[in-house]
Amino acid sequence: MTDRTYVIESMISAKSIAARIEALAQEIAADFADTDKLVVVGLLRGSFVFIADLVRELPLDVEVDFVETSSYGNAMQSSREVRILKDLRGNIQGRDVLVVEDIVDTGHTLAHVLHLLASRNPRKLRTIALLDKPARRETAVRADWTGFEIPDDFVVGYGIDYAQRNRNLPYIGRVRFTGA
Repeated sequence: MTDRTYVIESMISAKSIAARIEALAQEIAADFADTDKLVVVGLLRGSFVFIADLVRELPLDVEVDFVETSSYGNAMQSSREVRILKDLRGNIQGRDVLVVEDIVDTGHTLAHVLHLLASRNPRKLRTIALLDKPARRETAVRADWTGFEIPDDFVVGYGIDYAQRNRNLPYIGRVRFTGA
């Protein structure tokens, strides 16, 4: 429901995000040093800002593709039912793949997508999440790289939304509801 009044408190600055992405890109490049082209798969919609900044920092040849899932809708909590709304366009069999997620919360979405992609026999399959919220984890999934570990707060910004709002914020902010 989007008619609730809320304020957004800055949690992670744009400058901190940029610095962390630069460091992560170097780690990823080292792990994929032997690849001829890395397939970077963004989970839409929340990862689009992160993936754009990340691929610009990667000193590798990259191909970008997307998977769109749904498990939240306009709600603040996962329904735990993951639906694939848009699948990859390309074939990843025998290829090096990096899955880019905005936030790992319960872990159901990432676990579902990894199972799907692993069944397509990539040569190497790795994951990166901008944010990790381990207090909410319900699956054993864990990203290979994480930008920031955060507490169990509802966050927006840097591509992450609340009911399709606040994606355009250049930082990660904590949502605080102020009224009924």
